[in-house]
Amino acid sequence: MFSIGQLSKATGVKVPTIRYYEEIGLLPQPGRNAGNQRRYGQDGMEALGFIKHARDLGFSLEDIKALMGLDGQLGADCAAADRIARSQLANVRDRIRKLQQLASELERISHLCDGGNGGCCKVLTALGDHSQCAGEHG
Repeated sequence: MFSIGQLSKATGVKVPTIRYYEEIGLLPQPGRNAGNQRRYGQDGMEALGFIKHARDLGFSLEDIKALMGLDGQLGADCAAADRIARSQLANVRDRIRKLQQLASELERISHLCDGGNGGCCKVLTALGDHSQCAGEHG
């Protein structure tokens, strides 16, 4: 059995986050010892590891809950997991595309600067006037 602190240390998930996951039903309520302290079994450790890994991959809590509700058998559950994963991949690719646009715009703006050698700051001017941007990035 593991205390919440041990679970936190082993998984890298902060104690308040573990409590939150319990509160929203992502983690089952753990048993308690005589001193009313939470006690988690190996299944709690594994569930939290699953949640942490899924969060690291950017899955929403809603998607994680859906994934945890699947039994892992081939067929409908596997297809549902695949749909969720493919949707997350599309979201990640979209974020990457937007970040690349931001990087391009920031690079363009930073090249406007002459290092403070007279006149007004072109970077601040560009930041203050969205019409000076080369493209959409918001």
